[in-house]
Amino acid sequence: MEALAVRLSGLDPYVEGAIRVVAFYDTLMRRRVDLPALARASAGLAECVAGIRLHGTGRVIRVSPDGRQASAAPAPASTAAPVTLDEEEIGTVWLERPGSPNPLDEVLLDRLAIAAASVVERYGPARTTMADPALVELVISSDSDEAARARALRLLGFAVGLPVRVVAVRSELPLDRIGGLVCPAGQVKAAPLGDVGVILSTAIDPARFPAGVRAGIGAAAGPDRSWRQARTALRFTGPREPVVRYADLGALALLAEVPKDTSRDNADVAAIARIAGSPEDMETLDTYCATGSLRRAADVLHLHHSSVARRLEQIAKTLDIELTDPTGLTRARLALTAWRLLDD
Repeated sequence: MEALAVRLSGLDPYVEGAIRVVAFYDTLMRRRVDLPALARASAGLAECVAGIRLHGTGRVIRVSPDGRQASAAPAPASTAAPVTLDEEEIGTVWLERPGSPNPLDEVLLDRLAIAAASVVERYGPARTTMADPALVELVISSDSDEAARARALRLLGFAVGLPVRVVAVRSELPLDRIGGLVCPAGQVKAAPLGDVGVILSTAIDPARFPAGVRAGIGAAAGPDRSWRQARTALRFTGPREPVVRYADLGALALLAEVPKDTSRDNADVAAIARIAGSPEDMETLDTYCATGSLRRAADVLHLHHSSVARRLEQIAKTLDIELTDPTGLTRARLALTAWRLLDD
């Protein structure tokens, strides 16, 4: 190879320069430099301002030939090239050369773009919460192979080998704000997928979800399995319990596997549907099922226990379930949960 390079350089000065540029970037890539170092080296080689921008994060690096961050206002790019990874354009590199471009500028930018893509794949982008939905979907999809999933996680900035927990979210609040609150210190990424927001993180604090957010938290298994668990947990959320961890559902998670037609045909679930038009009855039954005690339910509802007892007596007749019996209370709880799952 070296002998060929010598012969080629003897034929054309441009070829000699191009070979030297290629060798320069090969050396940088072997040294595993980061993006700022890559920009500094490029600016020094080109003897003009060099820039790198990543589309997914909005990160921009502009460096002067002296190796310092360029302080002057950006000049129009004299030459630019896309940064591509796995056939997707993830950024741009450019030179801000006064006057006409140098004949070797295109070669320089071509190698800079290749090196920048290599750095992004190795180290991932700078920390930011919002992420490319396509990358997030690749991480959580059950159809992704492990190599593609690992590559997507690296591009999102997650270190190899760390468990990633997935959260399914429904909220009017911005996803980046929610992600920053529930994981203030660790790596976190978020993206909307259809009608559900997705948060990926190495650690989640359920107590930090703000009011108005419903969230299902998957276990820290594989991201695809954690996503399925998170979606299931989200179905169990409600006004009384807006954040649900899949790990806390236990056997209740099995209810999510029951076909909806089967649930609708169940006598207890059908009975719940008959009282669903009465908010007062539903609130009373929900509170009683949650507390398991008439007096505690009365305290929560701010009613006299005799009033709650009369309500429950009427509800029990409609449901044809003895609510004061342990078995009857269990039936009511299961039926109420199964009925709620019908709406999701």
